[in-house]
Amino acid sequence: MDWLNAIVQGTLLGGLYALFAAGLSIIFGVMRLVNIAHGDLIVLAAYLGLTITMLLGIHPLVALLVLVPVMALIGYGLQRLILNRTLGEDILPPLLVTFGLSVIIQNALLEVYTADPQKLQAGALEIASLNIGGLAIGYLPLLMFVTAVIVIAGLQFIFYRTALGRAFRAVSDNQDIAQLMGLNRRHIFAVAMALSLAVVAIAAIFLGTRTSFDPAVGGGRLIFGFEAVIIGGLGNLWGTLAGGIILGVAQAIGAQLHPGWQILAGHIVFLAILAVRPRGLFPRMDG
Repeated sequence: MDWLNAIVQGTLLGGLYALFAAGLSIIFGVMRLVNIAHGDLIVLAAYLGLTITMLLGIHPLVALLVLVPVMALIGYGLQRLILNRTLGEDILPPLLVTFGLSVIIQNALLEVYTADPQKLQAGALEIASLNIGGLAIGYLPLLMFVTAVIVIAGLQFIFYRTALGRAFRAVSDNQDIAQLMGLNRRHIFAVAMALSLAVVAIAAIFLGTRTSFDPAVGGGRLIFGFEAVIIGGLGNLWGTLAGGIILGVAQAIGAQLHPGWQILAGHIVFLAILAVRPRGLFPRMDG
């Protein structure tokens, strides 16, 4: 029963990792941009969520109504004003700029919020659980997983069933031809970043209600996101969910074997999959 419980808890944790990774998958899929600051943007969103809940006295999940549009606006402005200027044949400029952005966000959060760990208070939701056949499944982890499935299904619908999705795929396939067809690639890229950071806002609220956070934890969230994306296959949204689940289960089984092996087990599984399938388990196939 302990092993089954570890697998179930790891699967539910995989939903959170998929939310971390979905934003990365969007950005890479549309503009081939590797956003080094992604983890720190998750932490920034968590702190903004904390500020919103304290100022308005509302539940963290209700705060999403404010946080999601705020992060989307930040994403649009960030891409339109800064990151669009770095995109080109050379992949180094956007890497350097997003690395610099990561450092700036970390230091700004330290100045404003200090290094003390913070946590979002979700009340009874944090401890409430559902008993199924002897397994205690927390409502919060279950909500995280269901939300991840809904978000990824929504993103999949946007990418393959809407005019915006066709624009995303057009600029991803060939920016110059898309531009000639009347698509403003700078605007399309900015919308993609806005969508990415809207997902980041959801991930940040769940991160903050699940565990404590401080300005320095962004790097770890970035690594988990990257691993989930690469395990699943670059640019494949459902693959990202699968990658998050595999990573979460690997960590849960590692922790079951030895408390100190949780993170290590996830890294080992990631490297093993990368060695066998360098493009991930489900590399993107457009359609």
